[in-house]
Amino acid sequence: MATNQTQDGEMDDVDLVSEVEEDEEQEWGDWNTDDDDGEGDGLGSDLLLCLFCDLKYGSSEALFEHCNSMHRFDIGGIRKTLELDFYGCFKLINYIRSQVAENRCWSCGFTCQSKQDLQNHAHKAFSFKDTVLPWGDDRYLKPFMQEDPLLYSFGEDWEVEDEDTTSDNKITELIDFERICIDDDNTVEGPMFDSNTASENGRAESASAFNSCLNGMNPYQEVKVSSVDVNKSGLPSDTNSTDKDLEVSFAKVEANEIKNVNKNYFGLYSSFGIHREMISDKVRTDAYRQALLNNPSLLRGATVLDVGCGTGILSLFASQAGASSVIAVEASEKMAAVATQIAKDNCLLCSEGPSEGTSQGTGVMKVVQGMVEELGNCELIQPHSIDVLLSEWMGYCLLYESMLSSVLLARDRWLKPGGAILPDTATMFVAGFGKGGTSIPFWETLYGFNMSCIGKELVEDAARVPIVDIIDSGDIVTNTVVLQSFDLVKMTPDEMDFTSRIELEPLTENPTHYSSDSLCKTTWCYGIVLWFETGFTSRFCKDMPIVLSTSPYTPKTHWSQTILTFREPIAISLGSTASDTLAAVGTDACPAVKVHLRISIARAASPHRSIDISLEIAGIAPDGRKRSWPVQIFNLS
Repeated sequence: MATNQTQDGEMDDVDLVSEVEEDEEQEWGDWNTDDDDGEGDGLGSDLLLCLFCDLKYGSSEALFEHCNSMHRFDIGGIRKTLELDFYGCFKLINYIRSQVAENRCWSCGFTCQSKQDLQNHAHKAFSFKDTVLPWGDDRYLKPFMQEDPLLYSFGEDWEVEDEDTTSDNKITELIDFERICIDDDNTVEGPMFDSNTASENGRAESASAFNSCLNGMNPYQEVKVSSVDVNKSGLPSDTNSTDKDLEVSFAKVEANEIKNVNKNYFGLYSSFGIHREMISDKVRTDAYRQALLNNPSLLRGATVLDVGCGTGILSLFASQAGASSVIAVEASEKMAAVATQIAKDNCLLCSEGPSEGTSQGTGVMKVVQGMVEELGNCELIQPHSIDVLLSEWMGYCLLYESMLSSVLLARDRWLKPGGAILPDTATMFVAGFGKGGTSIPFWETLYGFNMSCIGKELVEDAARVPIVDIIDSGDIVTNTVVLQSFDLVKMTPDEMDFTSRIELEPLTENPTHYSSDSLCKTTWCYGIVLWFETGFTSRFCKDMPIVLSTSPYTPKTHWSQTILTFREPIAISLGSTASDTLAAVGTDACPAVKVHLRISIARAASPHRSIDISLEIAGIAPDGRKRSWPVQIFNLS
């Protein structure tokens, strides 16, 4: 429209420019046409193929967002954590494409039976820090896939970002997450960034900060987002970015989801029924009571912090044991009020002024309402002032609820050097269970009628969902193996996500599971059962060490055990029984003598406070032959 209103000379210039542009477009069109006539891969010049599935996207940003949300591959986080340059990312993309083509996990190397199994196997990348990168070889500079447009479109924004960042002043050290919080208010309150502040626990790494937030390391800070755009270097920018707006919007949604989950979680613990169940668990409550009352050298005159006090029962024990000060922290507003009233009713609540003339253990309790993550500036708890950090943080399968990260944060923030943590160790165990650990026996015959079809269907359902229930020790058919051990004095929150390889063998001490034929000592393993123990060890409890166990071989607790059922049972043999060398391993004709397991447990991104469990199974025959089963993924939520 505007060109029609210009003078004649200007019109001639415009027409000339238009003709030149048309000629250039024709030349580029011919070039593209020539390309299309080639073999290529059929992607087209505008579409980028996902690294893991067959979906295609119009931009690398959209593609990598899909990879992060659907395949748990965060290239931005990996790039920053490993400090990969453009060529490092170039080689990584080619390496992943080469591994996916062979149905092999790029991160852990596990080979799946199909592309779908590989997608189901997706998990958070394992740490490659201080290791030789498998894609470091220069052969990955050669495109694995012909005409892969992703290789030439992914690094544009990163190069701009790198120009604003120096090795001595990383982006991750500029962002002070203790001062950031997502809010609907578009105003800035106070400084958002502090170049002199570095996170003590590594929470400020931008590559993993949001995942850390989801995993409970520091999910409760508030970010005030202003209308002024903030670029990736942490400095104001006059240019509004749609990608950044989407990133902030996504963060808002996730933060609100976490807040809602926490609200429901702590609201659940406002129910007296849950506290009755826990206090009625004699194994649990007596273990803590004995550890506190029977270790006077540790408790007498100590300052104690109880994280997640609930009714305050453990704080009451600590007061009774002679602690000089007990600070009970409780996130639930209702239960904090209840704990305060209980302490007051038992003459153990600390008054505002000095409590002179009180008997030993009287007037020493203070109740603080709030989440540990929110109490950084709490006047009642001074940094590194606590002698004994006390908490009953364990969930189903030990790590469900992700409360351990709060305990570790409290340790780093408030515990004195050399201070005690109760309990101070935790160990996870695993063993295989037989048919009796399933619902099959119940449904086999009822009042003379065969209802086994129900039992079979229930077992199939159990292969998809973890079951929290009691396993009878008589149903254990393999040896017991340690899955993972934690030292709460030294561990970091990242250690809550782990992978372990274990080997199970048939249990020789329980012959009732095996055939009466001595030449065929075979039974069936239907799955594995997980449990844990926590230790109040002699490191701190020198007077009387205590072990709290949830084992099927000890009295039952409210934690029960966590049951993971195989898709199909595996025949296992006691020893060198005759087997068919042509039969599949793990069948009655060729029972396995060993079962190899690779188990990964990680805090799930969603729902918050849940955990993901990956189970990879392989049976080993007497002659050394190996059979692998498809990976199974469980979510405990």
